[in-house]
Amino acid sequence: MKIAYLSSYQPRKCGLATFNDNLIKAVNFHIPFEHYGSFVVALNDSDNRSQYHYSDDVRYVIRQENNADYEDAAEFINQSGADLCCIQHEFGIYGGESGMYLLAFTRSLKIPFVVIFHTVLESPDAAKHMIVKMLAQQAARVIVMSKKAVQLLKEVYAIAPSKLQVIPHGVPDFPRPNRTQLRKKFQLQGKRMLLTFGLISPNKGLETVIRALPDLCRLHPNLVYLILGKTHPHIERQHGLAYLTGLRQLAQQLGVDQHVRFISDFVSEKELHEYLTACDLYITPYLHKEQITSGTLSYAVGAGAAVVSTPYWHAQELLEGGRGRFFEFNNDKQLHQIIDELLTRPQARHALQANAHHYGLSLRWPVVGGAYAELFRACRVKPALQPEEQDVIVHTLGFPKFNTAHLIRLTDDTGIFQHCRYGIPNRKEGYCLDDNARALMTVLTAIKGIEKREADRLMAIYLAYMQYMQLPDGNFHNFLSYSRQYLDAAGSEDAFGRTIWALGQLLSCTGANPAFKALAYELFSNATPHFQQLTHLRGIANTLIGISYYAFVHPDDLRMVDEIRRLADLLKSAYYSASSEDWRWFEDKLTYDNGIIPLALLYAYEIVSDDELEYIALDATGFLRDTTMANGYLTPVGNQGWYNKGGHLPAYDQQAIDTAATVLLFAKAYQTTRQISYRNDMITAFNWFLGTNSVGAPLYDPETGGCYDGLSTAGPNLNQGAESTLAYLMAHATVANVLQVQEAEGSVFADAVVKLDNREFSSHLRSTVRKGVRFTG
Repeated sequence: MKIAYLSSYQPRKCGLATFNDNLIKAVNFHIPFEHYGSFVVALNDSDNRSQYHYSDDVRYVIRQENNADYEDAAEFINQSGADLCCIQHEFGIYGGESGMYLLAFTRSLKIPFVVIFHTVLESPDAAKHMIVKMLAQQAARVIVMSKKAVQLLKEVYAIAPSKLQVIPHGVPDFPRPNRTQLRKKFQLQGKRMLLTFGLISPNKGLETVIRALPDLCRLHPNLVYLILGKTHPHIERQHGLAYLTGLRQLAQQLGVDQHVRFISDFVSEKELHEYLTACDLYITPYLHKEQITSGTLSYAVGAGAAVVSTPYWHAQELLEGGRGRFFEFNNDKQLHQIIDELLTRPQARHALQANAHHYGLSLRWPVVGGAYAELFRACRVKPALQPEEQDVIVHTLGFPKFNTAHLIRLTDDTGIFQHCRYGIPNRKEGYCLDDNARALMTVLTAIKGIEKREADRLMAIYLAYMQYMQLPDGNFHNFLSYSRQYLDAAGSEDAFGRTIWALGQLLSCTGANPAFKALAYELFSNATPHFQQLTHLRGIANTLIGISYYAFVHPDDLRMVDEIRRLADLLKSAYYSASSEDWRWFEDKLTYDNGIIPLALLYAYEIVSDDELEYIALDATGFLRDTTMANGYLTPVGNQGWYNKGGHLPAYDQQAIDTAATVLLFAKAYQTTRQISYRNDMITAFNWFLGTNSVGAPLYDPETGGCYDGLSTAGPNLNQGAESTLAYLMAHATVANVLQVQEAEGSVFADAVVKLDNREFSSHLRSTVRKGVRFTG
């Protein structure tokens, strides 16, 4: 069994590095003939891969804030022959927002993995909640070190109990040294020693112990408090040694500086075990209960020390059964009383030591390593041989139910709000025609999945907004304030085109309210003079789709059929002007909402008999797919600079509307040609919303029903505005409609599938394969 371990690693001075080293040795002890080839992928906390002098165990190094390193590391593991990956998780060691880059690693990993959570938060922010939930859902098994962590993962993160396993924090398996000799070694003859060790930071509560010392030192003049450990590297980088200096000053102010010793060093485990054996009392005075795992406390119990601690979560479990004593958070007076009692009554202190030593035997690494080895064997799954061709499936986490909760939350009696602060509508930003048109399209596309009364209510609101925004000449305003004041003289061609699309789609919907259709027809007719004035490709494309919807149910309106030909010819001309052998597109750059342009030609192709429209549309679709899906998942053109011909594809910031346009394009290409590859591409593109993307983070939030506003290198923008939410819902409904039609057609559908290059479709094959099914709602 070959295992890849992902973690920080020695000689980096980090608790996870020490833990990972011990874990590997302990597991190898239990699988001596199976672990050959196991290796480490190490995390560096700088951009220098040579920052640490690693042993040969480290085969690959990830630079913490370099997003590309995570995917490259996953591919390295995929090619290594490893059977399993073991991931140590702590928020501070991975890059991106709250360590979001780790999701790109797990998304690219092709072998099973287990994750060990060293921290589980009771009240995580949205990013941390997402990361933990995604990791736990994707992992073969989740390992935690306390029962409280299991409870939190079930209740806060909705993780299935069958995935969770408690394995305690391992401790060194050292023989118990001679305490008398150790006290002599550390010059503690005739002294009483209190000890705290670990990386020093303000949340450790060391000042609580120092405040308890004045009265204790009067009662026990030979008392020494030893603080063993360096300042936490992150704290030192941000604040220097200010906290450590403050502790020294506090000791001086209280007159106990002669009783407090600081050893600012990262000592070996053997030396640490000696300190724990030599001390009279070990103290963990943490300030907050939310500490799910404490390696330092585990070490103290494993060494058989008498422990006094605040009742944080891990301490409550580890010290139950008479293995320690508790004092309340930040309560130096209570701490004083307990220390005095235990120093005065040696039999009580010895009882704590005996209980801790007995329990600590079960924490030794040989025992803990056996539990890990057994779990790793159970999680090792040899992947089945895959057929040469297979259908792409909706994300492994499942296809979410269609959820209108956030759509409804964003909609008031005027229309749908443009923006959100996180999941809450931002009324200050008002409304726009773009989003209300998209909202009407979304309801129409998903009409089978929305209760009729609710669908009618929403459609009436969005249609009324369009009516309110139409100008006397048939054009439209776009922006409206919360107080219903117009904020522009006239809207963009994009907004105009999307409105025509929504109106045309409503007119073609067989189940729509006749009164709604009557108003839609009036607004559509008023706007027709402006069709001739369109010059921007996306405005033309959106309008062309709307007119095509209209012409599908009004085929005798030859004026609109001619308008379809005219607008389609504009797109054809743009294609021939800009395209070349290696650039098959309508402009000399890829910008936003790109899929809408070839999509419009496929809609036009349904109405007018022009095979050239289909050829250009599918050729451009292939170019867009080759450009944005080269890695096996969708990477929409980022809006941090567009993709210019001859330039480089900007990966970020990725926007939901681009993904939705791509989903709609592949769905229409699939409907037109019945090539299964387009259906698979549609699902691959949709999976961008669910986490199959360049960061590995989901954009859809199942808690709210909303979608995050774009994807940056650090992860999702956690605002959930109308544009992104509607893009997700539109894409979801489109995929659902395609899959429902496929299921309904059954085996007849399978017989109709052909796999030919887009450019080689003859008109005979098209007439044989195309069924003319429309996904209009």
